[in-house]
Amino acid sequence: MTFTLAPADEILQALGQRLRAQRLAQDLPQSELAAMAGLSLGALRKLENSGQSSLETFVRAVQALGLADELETLFVLKRQSIAQMAQAEAAGQRQRAPRRRQGS
Repeated sequence: MTFTLAPADEILQALGQRLRAQRLAQDLPQSELAAMAGLSLGALRKLENSGQSSLETFVRAVQALGLADELETLFVLKRQSIAQMAQAEAAGQRQRAPRRRQGS
């Protein structure tokens, strides 16, 4: 699935399905993962089925599955060239307004 054009609910559902696939790959029952993550079974089921959860619930499940390193690159600013780096730096700096000439 490409997230670029997908509506938010489809992205959430896809993330829930990916989480479920990871849990199954580790041969963990939902009840065991819920206990490991400190979540209720209902919260984990809802996360896996629809992707609906709080960010904290999602992160706890990811951590319990040993996948926290997968979150490291999420939203990291990517700069590909020196020109892009200079442009990003310039955009982050406020420019001072030019001084007004007095007496002209």
